[in-house]
Amino acid sequence: MEWDDASEFEKCLIPFRFVCSKERHEISEHKGEVMKNIYLILFTVTVTACHTTTAVRTADPVSYLNPIKSELEKTWPENRTINLLFHGHSVPAGYFKTPVVNTLESYPYQLLRKLKAKYPHAVINVINTSIGGENSVSGAKRFKKEGLIHNPDLVFIDYALNDRSLGMEKTRVAWESMIEMALKKEVKVILLTPSPDQRVDLLEEGNELEAHANQIQTLSKKYGVGLVDSYDMFRQRVMAGDSVSTYMSQVNHPNDKGHSLIAEAIMDYFEPVPEQ
Repeated sequence: MEWDDASEFEKCLIPFRFVCSKERHEISEHKGEVMKNIYLILFTVTVTACHTTTAVRTADPVSYLNPIKSELEKTWPENRTINLLFHGHSVPAGYFKTPVVNTLESYPYQLLRKLKAKYPHAVINVINTSIGGENSVSGAKRFKKEGLIHNPDLVFIDYALNDRSLGMEKTRVAWESMIEMALKKEVKVILLTPSPDQRVDLLEEGNELEAHANQIQTLSKKYGVGLVDSYDMFRQRVMAGDSVSTYMSQVNHPNDKGHSLIAEAIMDYFEPVPEQ
């Protein structure tokens, strides 16, 4: 075909130019969407990695509860009620020699007495959602509905003594679930390793209580939360020559002396904030 002039040839090219331009635009848009999705994925991975790897050690007892200690030091009318939640099995529930429940000598209430002596102007509420015989898998299922519903400032988790029949993986998942639920609500957390069971030799390397104690220590480091190492505390007493029975009311329940050891260890987190 011959063209009369160049203008007619140019007119014929217009549709092709439009199609090519449209295709280039669509390709550009597609590339933009792909890059945006890549950036989004990289951002999500980075945030997730930071969340799971930032905490590499157990919380410092000196400073971890500074916000709570500051509240405890306030006087009326600036003060407010501080809620301490104890979530666990028969030991924090106060069982001594079953079926006796010695609530006021259990470590949650021994802790309360010690706190009131140190912070006389504070209003402190002990909330005990512990159930005798319960393990962490069961406790995790009701943690939000029966525990966090009380809006605690601080949560203590103590289940290891009853977790031995479940195995390490199930208990790890349960403990992590409770820790994450609490941290999501910006609640401070202190984990407790197991108190003694007289059927277990605390000086035997790799015993079942030690395995759970090690896992709890690892979780405290992973999440940067508090740790009260009851297991090591009692083990040190045995290594020093004490009989573990000195601290027990029955085979797996501490007496008031055993509860006192745990309460004293918790108090390390409540030393008053130094004046600036």
